[in-house]
Amino acid sequence: MRILVIEDQAKTAAYLRKGLSEHGFVVDLAEDGDEGLRLAGSAGYDLVVLDVMLPRRDGWSVIEGLRGGGCQTPVLVLTARDAVDDRVKGLELGADDYLVKPFAFSELLARVRSLLRRGPAPQLEVVHIADLEIDLLRRRAARTGRRLDLTPKEFALLSLLARRTGEVLSRTVIAEQVWDMNFDSDTNVVDVAIRRLRRKVDDPFEPKLVHTVRGIGYVLEVRG
Repeated sequence: MRILVIEDQAKTAAYLRKGLSEHGFVVDLAEDGDEGLRLAGSAGYDLVVLDVMLPRRDGWSVIEGLRGGGCQTPVLVLTARDAVDDRVKGLELGADDYLVKPFAFSELLARVRSLLRRGPAPQLEVVHIADLEIDLLRRRAARTGRRLDLTPKEFALLSLLARRTGEVLSRTVIAEQVWDMNFDSDTNVVDVAIRRLRRKVDDPFEPKLVHTVRGIGYVLEVRG
């Protein structure tokens, strides 16, 4: 399988190329956003590993260019930015996963393999689940036409569940996507956030959409 790494730091790019090549991938490098967008949109890659801070064109613009041009190649974003707004922005623009620097190569490899198994996902703008409507671009959500007053973290959590409707997400996966990579699994931050989300998304409405899968995690779906 072919992977494009878009990274302007030569040391990091060489490290990624060496590690991925040793695991059987064909790896090409791009040093700036313009070159990365050109290659990613034309060369038939199976995955793009994308840094955010790039010369000429930043990573956000690369994602917008790819998705706007109809390219649905999975994108794994690498960045030193770990703010919730940055994570939400990446997901809204069409990134498939998010890894904060510094990272262990073993974790990057696991995420690469996971994305390749999953394959490209269609870019969504509005998600409908029963009477729940989530506008991923405008960052709005409503049930039965009533606007839901969600915090940025609550919207990030809801949009993650919505993008993967019907898929059970573990607490670790949720924490990595919505919070930071150094999540302490002994804390209950995800459970608390889910309870708060349910108060707004589920408690005043039927049917209930956010479900607990005991011992595994959470899923957003309609159940008969």
